[in-house]
Amino acid sequence: MSEVTPPGPAPDQGPAPDQGTAPGPGPVAGRDFRLFWFGETTSLLGNSIAVVALPLVAVLTLDASTFVVGLLTSVAYLPWLILGLPAGAWVDRLPRRPVMLVADVVAFVAFVSVPVAAWAGVLTIAQLLAAAFVGGCANVFFTTAQRAYLPVLVRDEELLAGNARLQGSESTTEVIGPGLAGMLVQAFGAVTGLVANALSFLVSWLCLRAVRTPEPAPPAVERRRLRTEVGDGLRFLFRDPVLRSLAVFSAVSNIALTGLGSIEVAFLVRTVGAGEAATGAVLTLCGLGGILGVLLSPRVSARFGTARAVLICHAGAAPFTLLFPLTDSGAGLAFFVVGGVGCGAGVVAACVITDTFRQRYCPPDLIGRVSASAAVTSFGAIAVGGLLGGTLGALSGVRETMWMLGGLQVMATAILFCGPIRRMRDFPESAHTMTRTITAADTEKALS
Repeated sequence: MSEVTPPGPAPDQGPAPDQGTAPGPGPVAGRDFRLFWFGETTSLLGNSIAVVALPLVAVLTLDASTFVVGLLTSVAYLPWLILGLPAGAWVDRLPRRPVMLVADVVAFVAFVSVPVAAWAGVLTIAQLLAAAFVGGCANVFFTTAQRAYLPVLVRDEELLAGNARLQGSESTTEVIGPGLAGMLVQAFGAVTGLVANALSFLVSWLCLRAVRTPEPAPPAVERRRLRTEVGDGLRFLFRDPVLRSLAVFSAVSNIALTGLGSIEVAFLVRTVGAGEAATGAVLTLCGLGGILGVLLSPRVSARFGTARAVLICHAGAAPFTLLFPLTDSGAGLAFFVVGGVGCGAGVVAACVITDTFRQRYCPPDLIGRVSASAAVTSFGAIAVGGLLGGTLGALSGVRETMWMLGGLQVMATAILFCGPIRRMRDFPESAHTMTRTITAADTEKALS
């Protein structure tokens, strides 16, 4: 499972875990990372199919309105607003792998219920919304635990490579998934894609069960009130100028991008007049941007520095969203493809770099809570974006809404340029380094 998102002994894995050794080789050679990576990739493929299949079930099977299609996206991310903060504290208290295993089971049950109900002739909009909500709850816990679990499988210097591979899988499945969803829907009906999504969680569960790397026990600290522990994560996030700037930008950006994504199927099918297969093909081509972003992220960060690379990627990506509302039938679909590739490349490259920064920067005993706090602002905004896209689409028209949300994404980049990141070449390696940097800068300013 992801939301990023989304593995016998091997000779290169080193001594067995019970011999008390550190984890073996990194993400390229490590058996356990490969298992984890494969499970995530399969789950991500299922998710990318569902991104197209779920709205198509609503549109084609249940004749849902544009507002309901947008509401589906909003409901799927609503759990981040409800559970995101306590989930971070719970994940910091518990072993991460069992949390992910339970989340996979819950998501499997939620999504397999939709095709079962459809085949029985009893599927309703209410059940579709309920499945999206329950699957979203499982995603909250899985994603929070996964971000804290990856450093267990790889060494610190391999985090960028590990994140790049996971992000590469997400981008690759975004290329394959929509086209596959379009073909499945056209050949076997709209609910078939959700069967594939449900089965992907089962594969993820099996791969996680096979991982052997021992997970360190959570730190033995005095158990405090949940509200206090949640507050620790929020304070760390919003008192840190770099993390705060990234969190605020992510929130505004996700409102815009999710609003666009929530109505893209309705826009292509109803406004532009593209068929199911053509819609899947267009979204497949858009996914190539994510793969390009994964390939670019290490090169751009090495050439310009990690902080500057994030600014360059987001500033370069934003204007491409203004191509979406120019889309028309036939050759006019090229506007949507170019916009999707350009926007996806910049956003994904920046995400790879910032995810690695957070994992290195945050203290290990706080990483779950800090990740959850950042995710609440980011994914909570996704819930708002989905609702906003559906509402504006119903009130103002779908094409007009695409213009408004594209403009919002362009304006969101100003948040990054007004923050401390604009003065940096590279992100700091740790919070301690950042504190010393700020103190030194303040001292120099006071003496000048």
